[in-house]
Amino acid sequence: MTEHADRLATVDNTALRAKNRTARWLTEIFQPPVVVTVQLLISPVIEAGFPGTVGYGALAALFVCVLPLFLLLGLVRLGKVTDHHVSNRKQRAPVLLMALVSVLAGLQVLEAVGAPRSVLVMTLAIVGGILVLAAVSPFWKISGHAAAISSSTAISVLMLGPGWLPLLMLIPAVGWSRVALRAHTAAQVVAGSLFGCLVMAGLWWLLRGWLV
Repeated sequence: MTEHADRLATVDNTALRAKNRTARWLTEIFQPPVVVTVQLLISPVIEAGFPGTVGYGALAALFVCVLPLFLLLGLVRLGKVTDHHVSNRKQRAPVLLMALVSVLAGLQVLEAVGAPRSVLVMTLAIVGGILVLAAVSPFWKISGHAAAISSSTAISVLMLGPGWLPLLMLIPAVGWSRVALRAHTAAQVVAGSLFGCLVMAGLWWLLRGWLV
């Protein structure tokens, strides 16, 4: 009986390690800076000149994702922030506001260099998302991973057509990873997913109709 129990425990431990490893991979690969960078790079696809205009998307990604990420990593190194996922809810609002400053500066640069309207629209939708997340974060730890992947996949489907609907399967996969790692509750992941799909993607759709 003891040998059988030991074998079962070994199987359970192996399965748990595999589950956690998969969850960590999903969390890191589809973390917000990575997802939003891809989102910005493809943002000019709905206008003439793509892929020649992808450089404007890269410029937007520099201000929206790369610079805030480097600043965040610096704060982590200094011990001001717990980790690059900003797991401590109380630290989220200041980090998001720091990112907002960089994004707003990026908007000015994009406007100055004549970036395509679609890139500006995507950046503005992200600004709206940052503002809402910064307002909610002091009170509730809504999932930024879920918001990023749901907004990006929903916007991609709206831009590229129904053939890209399978991308939406990434939403539950990334959401599961955050719950499996105990970084968020199921409610926080669902809220983040709905926020990304309905609010951020909806804002992008409205701005696209208005500006593009």
